[in-house]
Formats: sequence, C-alpha cells, structure tokens
Amino acid sequence: MPPTEAHPGPLRVLVLGASLRAESFNVRLASLVARMMTEAGAAVDLATMREFEMPLYDGDMEAAEGLPDGALALRDRLEWCDAFVIASPEYNGSVPGVVKNAIDWVSRVRPQPFKTKHALLVSASPSLIGGNRGLWTLRIPLEHLGTRVYPDMFSLASAHQGFTEEGQLADTGLQQRLAETVTAFLSLAEADARYVCLQRRWYEFLGDGTEATVTQRAED
Repeated sequence: MPPTEAHPGPLRVLVLGASLRAESFNVRLASLVARMMTEAGAAVDLATMREFEMPLYDGDMEAAEGLPDGALALRDRLEWCDAFVIASPEYNGSVPGVVKNAIDWVSRVRPQPFKTKHALLVSASPSLIGGNRGLWTLRIPLEHLGTRVYPDMFSLASAHQGFTEEGQLADTGLQQRLAETVTAFLSLAEADARYVCLQRRWYEFLGDGTEATVTQRAED
C-alpha cells in the first residue's frame, strides 16, 4: 500500500514473534502485545518466524531462482500493514541471524516494503538486562531501509519469571509501561496513516533508486 493511500477500517498492525522456538519468551511477548493492540481497536496479524522459511541470503540463488516463498510471504504481510512490531530475542548481544536474514531477503523486493512503515521493537530475555542490546542492533538495518522505528523500546528482563499463567506480565509496573508504550505507538501510527496536517519529505534509503517525494502526513 503506497504511503499516500489511506484505507477504510482500523489500523493494520503485523506483530511478529521473531523466534523459531515454539515456547519462546518473545512469542509470548508478541502475543501479549497483539492482545493489547486488538483491545485498542487495531486489526492485528500475529505471526512467528516459523511461517517464513528461507535459506541464508545468497545473491547467486536470488539471480537464478528469485526470492524464496518465505520472503515473498513476509513481503505480503508487510505490504498489508500500516505498522509492525518485532518481538526479537537477543543472541550474543546482537540481533538473531534468522531475523537479519529475513530482513536481507525482503529488502530485495521493489518497491521495498519496510520503507515508510512505523515499527515498535520489543524483546524478552532471561538475562538481567533483557534484550535491549539486540534491539539497538535491530534498529540499524530497519532505519537504513526507511522504517520509522519508534524511539521507546521495551525489553523484559528475567523473562523466565516474567509472565503470569494468563500471559500478562508478572510485574504490574512493567505491564503498565508496556501498555502505555503500545498505546502511544498506535496513536502515532494512526495519526500518520489517517490525518493530513503536515507536509513531510520521505528520505529514501540508499540503493532504492526512487526519488524522495513530498507527502502530506502527520508528524505527531
């Protein structure tokens, strides 16, 4: 969906649990965020990385066979949404290879589907500092591709003790902070998708080949 087109109906949000492990803390966090967004009135598409199988990026493979089905499927889900959330693990202080690989494959699509989307980054980790280092790393390729990554990220430390049986956060203070972050993010994405009140220039990422255009969008 081009950034200048509005669509009727609720805000569309893809929420991706970016782990292959079925019992991943980040899959549980993604489910919680998806419920919060649904309760706030958004149309939510909840997904996991297992739905988007793809090999390691190989330029020769791309030239010979094109993009793999998993990358095209993720492209389709991104094109549907107005905004997306990634709940990502942290591996060795950085972004997991499966997540970066998916970004590398999907970035080869033209038009490039990460551009102009709003994104919220969250993580859950059993470590005492959460997965915040991985989220800072994840911001780099997304922002390079033109994604408007929300400044406030959320990271749940000691995630093995962090959830109740009902899937809420055990710490009520963290539950409230996550709810406030989700609400603020949805308000920003809604304003950008719906309301024409400020002229803004989109800066295209290097290598896109398209000229930056001026669009009427909200900067709230």
